[in-house]
Amino acid sequence: MSSGHVAVIDIGKTNAKLVLVNAVDLTELDITTIPNTVIDTKPWPHYDTEAIWTFLIDGLRTFHASHGIDVISITTHGACAALIAADGTLAAPILDYEFDLDDTAEEYDRIRPTFDETGSPRLPGGLNIGAQLHWQFSVDTNLYARTRHIVTYPQYWAHRLTGVAATDVSSLGCHTDLWNPTERCFSTLVDTLEIKDKIAPVRQPSDVLGSLLPEIANLTGLRESTPVHCGIHDSNASLLPHVLQHTPPFSVVSTGTWVIAMSIGGSQVTLDSNKDTLINVNAMGDPVPSARFMGGREYELATQQSYPEPTEDALVAVLTDKLMLLPALMPNTGPYQGKQSTWWQNNEPPVGSMQRGAAVALYLALVTSQCLELIGHKGAVIVEGPFSDNWVYLAMLRASTQSPVLSAVGMTGTSQGAALLTDIDRNRPVNCNEIKPQNELISELMREYAKAWALVVQEGSGNPIR
Repeated sequence: MSSGHVAVIDIGKTNAKLVLVNAVDLTELDITTIPNTVIDTKPWPHYDTEAIWTFLIDGLRTFHASHGIDVISITTHGACAALIAADGTLAAPILDYEFDLDDTAEEYDRIRPTFDETGSPRLPGGLNIGAQLHWQFSVDTNLYARTRHIVTYPQYWAHRLTGVAATDVSSLGCHTDLWNPTERCFSTLVDTLEIKDKIAPVRQPSDVLGSLLPEIANLTGLRESTPVHCGIHDSNASLLPHVLQHTPPFSVVSTGTWVIAMSIGGSQVTLDSNKDTLINVNAMGDPVPSARFMGGREYELATQQSYPEPTEDALVAVLTDKLMLLPALMPNTGPYQGKQSTWWQNNEPPVGSMQRGAAVALYLALVTSQCLELIGHKGAVIVEGPFSDNWVYLAMLRASTQSPVLSAVGMTGTSQGAALLTDIDRNRPVNCNEIKPQNELISELMREYAKAWALVVQEGSGNPIR
């Protein structure tokens, strides 16, 4: 479609959102959000899908009454699969990917495909969907028989809206162990797990799966003929507008609970699976060298509370005094896995201070810079999501990568990308602001700080955070 309003279901790891997007210019007309909570009860920690469903139905009804909805698109976090029974309900609650699956880890390691085949590193917990499925079928011996369809997470919501079961290439290509991005087909693990007849058909994210079920139309007031698009992994939703608009080489950094760096047309590099590099798959099915760390979670852990926006003077003080946070607050992810986070020389700024906010932003930018180096980044760096408003983060990213840095304008880049699925052949400009260099003093101090930080990280010096 070339006009109208797109309701985007946007389920992140931290929050669930419903966003109304103008299909013509991708402006966001309205947004509503709730926390994405995990219920820590048997049979395993799982997402509160019923609370999200009620929220979405209420939001669709409200948005349609206020603005009108012409089409629905979907984007969600990765590392998530839903097991659907023959009657269309969940065969089991949807597992939280952060749950520890160590009791079957050794057995799974013996059957999973190699990194060369899948581009999926071995990740902790259930971050590999293959590991989730192996564990779930092991601990609930009747679950395999109860499962009629295995769908990836965007398509779980699409299934509830339309009754059509599917998977999509971008979600399968998100470190699942189930996809071969080079051959563009399922990996050998699908046969090993004996799920070939259960995993739902693979569709492109932009495909229209179907229209609304009559009961959904009645609940929301939308027309039954309202088309529902297949849906996309959230980081690839963020990437899509830039793939359609920009000429390679460039990289996109999608920020949120996870910070995902994705290189388009960069240098050829050998990815290191031990540093959380991987192959993602974009909306067109193409492989994308990527690296990631749990930056949003680390931001929350490191800042501990809100702080005033740092002034230039506060930043200069941090840079001069070398107030440095070292990796990694989430040591199971990112390029510095296994390292214990420290404040260098135990020189820790007070919680809630400008200095602490600046030091945390510098840390996040330097880890992002390392991610970009690992995936062969060339050209401009486009930052979208919450960190795109953090001027210290953007300035250090520019200084450390020595690349142009652009800040994507918009509340949720994921929603804009998901809205584009409804008219993927039409190129729309994405508003980006280029980050100007800081004054020479700050620029020089940032370069010195980045070199010192890298040296300290390499040497592994510092005092553990208590």
